[in-house]
Amino acid sequence: MKKSSSIDQQKWWKRARDHQYIRGFLFFMIGIILYVLLLGNVLPEKLDVQLSQIAEQDIRSPITIEHKTATEERRSAAVDEVSPVYELKREYAQNQVRKVHDIFDLVIQVRTEAEAEQEAILESEETAEEALDEEEMLSRQVEFVKEVLSPKTSNDLSDETLITFLQATDSQLQIARETTTNAVHEIMSVRISIRDLSEAKEEVKSQIAISTVSQNLLEAMKETAEFAIIPNYIYDANATEQLRQETAENVEPVLIREGQLLVKEGELISHDIYEQLRMVGLLDDSFNVFPYIGLALLVGLIISMLSYYVNEAKTSVQKNNSHLLMFSLIFVSTVVLMKITSLLEGLEIQGIGFVVPVSIGAMLITLLIHTRLALFTGIMFAVIGSIMFNNETVGTFHFSYGFYMLFSSFAGAYFLSKSNRISRILRAGLFVSFVNMVAVLALLFLKTVQTGWFEIGMHIGFAFLSGFVAAVLTIGLLPFFEAGFGILSTSRLIELSSPNHPLLRKILVEAPGTYHHSVVVGNLSEAACESIGENGLLARVGSYYHDLGKTKRPHFFIENQMKMENPHDKISPQLSRTIIIAHPYDGADLLREYKMPKEIIDIAEQHHGTTLLKFFYHKANQESEKDIPESQFRYPGPKAQTKVSAIVGIADSVEAAVRTIQKPTPDKIEALVRKIIQDKLEDGQFDESDLTLKELDKVAVSICETLKGTFHQRIEYPEDVKGKGDKKDERNG
Repeated sequence: MKKSSSIDQQKWWKRARDHQYIRGFLFFMIGIILYVLLLGNVLPEKLDVQLSQIAEQDIRSPITIEHKTATEERRSAAVDEVSPVYELKREYAQNQVRKVHDIFDLVIQVRTEAEAEQEAILESEETAEEALDEEEMLSRQVEFVKEVLSPKTSNDLSDETLITFLQATDSQLQIARETTTNAVHEIMSVRISIRDLSEAKEEVKSQIAISTVSQNLLEAMKETAEFAIIPNYIYDANATEQLRQETAENVEPVLIREGQLLVKEGELISHDIYEQLRMVGLLDDSFNVFPYIGLALLVGLIISMLSYYVNEAKTSVQKNNSHLLMFSLIFVSTVVLMKITSLLEGLEIQGIGFVVPVSIGAMLITLLIHTRLALFTGIMFAVIGSIMFNNETVGTFHFSYGFYMLFSSFAGAYFLSKSNRISRILRAGLFVSFVNMVAVLALLFLKTVQTGWFEIGMHIGFAFLSGFVAAVLTIGLLPFFEAGFGILSTSRLIELSSPNHPLLRKILVEAPGTYHHSVVVGNLSEAACESIGENGLLARVGSYYHDLGKTKRPHFFIENQMKMENPHDKISPQLSRTIIIAHPYDGADLLREYKMPKEIIDIAEQHHGTTLLKFFYHKANQESEKDIPESQFRYPGPKAQTKVSAIVGIADSVEAAVRTIQKPTPDKIEALVRKIIQDKLEDGQFDESDLTLKELDKVAVSICETLKGTFHQRIEYPEDVKGKGDKKDERNG
């Protein structure tokens, strides 16, 4: 009852530990820590300065921003310099010529009507006294002309001019018309502005110089021509306004650029400088919410990309929250280490920022989780570092450091992806140092400003130190992560595979047949696991220890019965069952006693699953008068929970069975392997391991290929009578 309760508690804890809410909480905490660490790198430093104070240091702008006041001043100045737009109205010449014609036409009409009226009066029976005198008639004609003409024309033309036109003869009036209109047309054909109007009027009068008319008529013509001259080059308000708008829009805004020197040390802080400091957010009285929002968006983007990749990448972090916690600690620790290193730049030592051991994160993730995740995390470190190390102009990216950290992280991940031995970590540190130095040299030589050799030496020295420090820290921290999270890293597996390990030596000394059997199972299972993308090294090492329990009673297992009687012949099938079934659990207990990794213990405990001891089951039925249930002769389990455990179980059964084949051939081996897999599949031994039929087929093919190499056929040499004995010995070798 207590055991069942303990199992239920373990299941509940496992479900709670692996819940999605835990994953969300871990990513949320990473985001909060990242936000706090980067906040100081995006907020501009607040200065305690006063107007008319002497600057105690050089002050530069942390951002690029528009100086709106200066921009408006520049636009106003540009608009003021825009000249008014004038337009030449060519149709005005025709209009004014027509107006002159209208005046002469009206005069002629009035004269004609007056003459007709006078003749009518004279021809009537009335007396001559009733006829109007000439002056009165002329006065009435002038009044009529003025009424017909526009008020402006009437005001501009004097009565004398109209009287002169009315009194002129037809021929003189015709000459006056032609001369006046020609002069007006000629003068109005050229550009006349308001300034040029008086000059044009004088010029038109000079154009009228004719001796065939009277002086009075000549003056009347000049007055009429002068009246007809008007400006034809006039101000265009719409075009002028459009030109001013275009000029204002084309004015480049005045920018306070990032890194621009606002005030020098010892310089007086004027009102303009003070306003510039306020605009860029360097004064205590200003608050800019945008850096907070921008950083939140950036951190959110980083965490979103990170969580998506972690949940999609096929690594242990995908479903194991304990491994996700370990990844979070590595990620946060690396970022904290980067932050501490960025503060060293305050020492103003040339190139000290390049000492940042950012590759430690990529190296630890490669060793403990997977290279793919290490490479992606290296990209995130580069983005974070480009902000964290941008101390001169906060809130922007320092791509030189981002470039450096990207290559440093990639170098550590790639180098350790092939081998994870401790000595390999040291060589990885040297490789990272080499890549760091090359990256720094590339950055320095790409600068247009000449770099001194001393500065180059300092940068290279710190870049070399970065790789060395990263390797040392990786070696120092690796055991803590492995022990704290039960991580079975490649280096740990290699260490456990050493024949000098106490438990392997125990198997070799106490159960040599089992040791040989385990080595062969390791060969089979490693190749099979690698064929489906599983951890082949884990399968090999787990195979080495899977039968450790046989060392408790080694002679009860056939591979250790060398030239001795089988003890099972002298005991009951039930006792044999108890001894055989106990060996997986005896081995698991012994592994726990030696603090072995959980993955190795699970393989030892699960490799038989709940299979049936067929030999002893049938033997017991033969000796018993009543049928015995199969459950009494089955392993209690659990069934294989992982693909690796299931494959080790297959390899264990195949290795034991293939030794019973007489004259093994590839066809016999393949038939046996597929039969064993089929039997286990039908028996439900793979139900909890997630193995697919396609993967089982690949496992069968891999095991068969490995066994063909082990049971290869000898070459049959042709018999030679003379050397028959020698050939036989060679054939048996």
